[in-house]
Amino acid sequence: MQQFSIGQIAKQAKCKVETVHYYEKSELMPKPPRTEGGHRIYSLPHVKRLNFIRRSRELGFSIEQIKELLKFIDEPDHDCGEVQTMAMQKIAEVQQKIADLQRLQSALDEMVINCKGAGHSIDDCPIIDALYVENQ
Repeated sequence: MQQFSIGQIAKQAKCKVETVHYYEKSELMPKPPRTEGGHRIYSLPHVKRLNFIRRSRELGFSIEQIKELLKFIDEPDHDCGEVQTMAMQKIAEVQQKIADLQRLQSALDEMVINCKGAGHSIDDCPIIDALYVENQ
């Protein structure tokens, strides 16, 4: 069985050693066995799990959501429908963020359109004025 040091597993998963430590403390990664000298010894399943965690984080899953996904893998009697439900919830979150960003873009577009630009006093700048106004 191929064995890896913490530096090697971090390199293979394209993350930092501190990230591996963090995921172990967060209980996303199982505690690896240790050598007599106390060094952690990782194997291929650790590399695969670390890649899974890293990729899940890239897709925006929270630590708690990743714990749930890993529970589906680690515990028997789960099915793909549970994972699909989580993915659909993530899609809804992403759609909400997109809608929020579109509203933000519209507001910024409106501010820019109303701005008279160079040569006009900052005292009459609609962008500055808009940033002072509290939302109702």
